[in-house]
Amino acid sequence: MRNYEFDAAKTKDEIIVWIRNYFRKNGPDCNAVVGISGGKDSSIVAALCCEALGNGRVIGVLMPQGVQDDIDVARDLVKHLGIKSFEINIAETVNTLLAKGRIAGLCDSKQARVNLPARIRMATLFMVSQSMNGRVANTCNASENFVGWQTVGGDGFGQFSPLSKLTVTEVKAVGRELGLPEKFIEKAPADGLTGKTDEDNFGFTYEFLDKYIRTGEFGGDTATAAKIDRMHEANLFKDLPMPTYDPSLFNWWG
Repeated sequence: MRNYEFDAAKTKDEIIVWIRNYFRKNGPDCNAVVGISGGKDSSIVAALCCEALGNGRVIGVLMPQGVQDDIDVARDLVKHLGIKSFEINIAETVNTLLAKGRIAGLCDSKQARVNLPARIRMATLFMVSQSMNGRVANTCNASENFVGWQTVGGDGFGQFSPLSKLTVTEVKAVGRELGLPEKFIEKAPADGLTGKTDEDNFGFTYEFLDKYIRTGEFGGDTATAAKIDRMHEANLFKDLPMPTYDPSLFNWWG
């Protein structure tokens, strides 16, 4: 068991400084481009960027796939922060790609259908970013990353990542330090792809996962701890650097 204490106020201030330093080195005049779902991660990343850069340099991108029942939460978030935003529906692009694949003889898998929208959203963010002198924020957190709940080439990408070392519990605490309304912090985490909440998909809560990650405690629930370990091991490849051929490793020339 590991002792662990989290200082949300200190962490919030450090992230704001970190974002400022990132932009100072990687685009002093650039805007932060954030995909906005209305959930805690994108809301808190956008709010942190507003604190660091000013809301005039933060751009929100709403990307529903067809009809999104909770799109009003995302719209409320951009209004609350006072940031410029674009709403781009990705349904036609997703459907066209799937249809073109089938015409070509591709039998798309369930996994491909679930992950394609996340990848289209990331492509959309970079399109907006390159049109608006931007840098794309990654909005993943440590809890999602630990069990592989991110899409390679989708929400797992970005150019700067304020929250990827913080658990869901810690992210929420930072959100409260920022003074965000509870509806943006406590909206049930969901991938927007499967029609289920994250916790429904996992079969365990973020509270359990976060405690396990930070302290190693699992309250005697060895089955859930083992499931988390299996998910973590199976998805480690998502966080590793891309394997790259290095000719210096081969002694062809003596």
